[in-house]
Amino acid sequence: MRGWLGRGRGESVMVQPADEFRGTTVQVCGMWPFSIGTSTPMVGVPLGLHLHNGQPVCADPISWFQRANLVHNPSCFILGKPGLGKSTLVRRMALGLAGYGVLPLVLGDLKPDYVDMVRAVDGQVIQLGRGRGHLNVLDPGEAKEAAELLLEHGFTDEAQAVLADAHGRRITVVLSLLTLARHAPPTDREETIVDRSLKWLDANHDGVPVLSDLLRVVREGPPEVRLAALDRGDDARYRTITEDLEASLVGLAEGGRLGEIFTKQTTNPMRRDRPVVYDVSGIDDSETDLQAAVLLACWSAGFGTVTVANALADAGLEPRRHYFVILDELWRALRAGHGIVDRVDALTRLNRQRGVGMAMISHTMSDLKAMTNEADRMKAKGFVERSGMVICGGLPSSEMEELTNVVSLSRAEQGMVTGWNDPPSWDGRAGRESDPPGRGNFLLKVGGRSGIPVHVQLTPAELSINDTNKAWHDQSRIGGDIKGDLHVVPE
Repeated sequence: MRGWLGRGRGESVMVQPADEFRGTTVQVCGMWPFSIGTSTPMVGVPLGLHLHNGQPVCADPISWFQRANLVHNPSCFILGKPGLGKSTLVRRMALGLAGYGVLPLVLGDLKPDYVDMVRAVDGQVIQLGRGRGHLNVLDPGEAKEAAELLLEHGFTDEAQAVLADAHGRRITVVLSLLTLARHAPPTDREETIVDRSLKWLDANHDGVPVLSDLLRVVREGPPEVRLAALDRGDDARYRTITEDLEASLVGLAEGGRLGEIFTKQTTNPMRRDRPVVYDVSGIDDSETDLQAAVLLACWSAGFGTVTVANALADAGLEPRRHYFVILDELWRALRAGHGIVDRVDALTRLNRQRGVGMAMISHTMSDLKAMTNEADRMKAKGFVERSGMVICGGLPSSEMEELTNVVSLSRAEQGMVTGWNDPPSWDGRAGRESDPPGRGNFLLKVGGRSGIPVHVQLTPAELSINDTNKAWHDQSRIGGDIKGDLHVVPE
């Protein structure tokens, strides 16, 4: 097979691989038996090449749901250890979907990983943080204006639905902030008091209320609020019932541990006709509760905007827009405390009828088990089970038992994923560590189908928006002119 053996007789030391070409069944049918069937659909955003056969792999949750009918839910859950390319994969999906006309919404960028990408596609960057911007969690956004427009055109039920959705989301985010502030969920009575207070503000307050207005209503106790508190007409009893709630609201409304960002009106309202990223990288990683609070507030604002856009599109008052919602660093919110999983679940239940795709990103399945409450752990596990597509990067072998309870993985697939978690080797020639073996490698799993291993490849045009080492470029030593030129490392 390698030619004639012996010196000078034509033995080939290396057999060159045959050239491979891709074509339709009409084009290559006459080349039988030299044609093979493809294993990856050519529908969606081109991610890279198949690790085994070198074929192009195209995939994203929206295209596989809308065009290929391969998944029943336009969502994906992405797992992988840090530094192996999860955010790079999502940026590639977001860029490709933007080319298809889908608007990326990054509802909380902590590093930041997506700011350059959103700017590159002429999107809106909203900065939040201490001294960087404010987000009013009581602001219904464009819900009131949309409801008035719907009423003008005779869509009464639709207008009421938009207002009810905005009211529900505001209650959810306020209760989430209370849970984070006191590390325990509010009581049923406190939830009812917050609900009645918000309704009283909507009916009696001029303009958009803020948390200090909500605190004032709780302190004054209008008849509707006192009735919800069951104070039995006793002012002393009402003060006792609302004391803990008032104390928590003081910390939120008057610039406490969590409240500075939420104390004023929104500085940069979100638009619904452009890609958007909430840049919250100014919040230090040590402020875990504040990070979780801002993420929940951003998610609430983003989903509220999507609801308004869909209501106007359903009424024929605006063109239909599809969105790709990115929830990165999901584990930060889930670890904040008991009751947060319920809030996240309420915020993220966007059904497929709303024209919204979603990508949820975390590190490991253990992140979803970090809660002490068993019910919370089961609900967090449901985030993965409900996803139409699960994408796994490099993971430790200890994760396999929990992961296989949700996603069917063969032994070969498990070995592949755990192999990508191996540490990098030292490159003596370059004087640095080599790239980790699993960087850019992912396994796409849909239901019980065999996984598709793919290596994500970046084009030269994408390198500038995937550079996460900008702070280290052209660094100079004091007293010298030694500069470092570091390579791009996707996160």
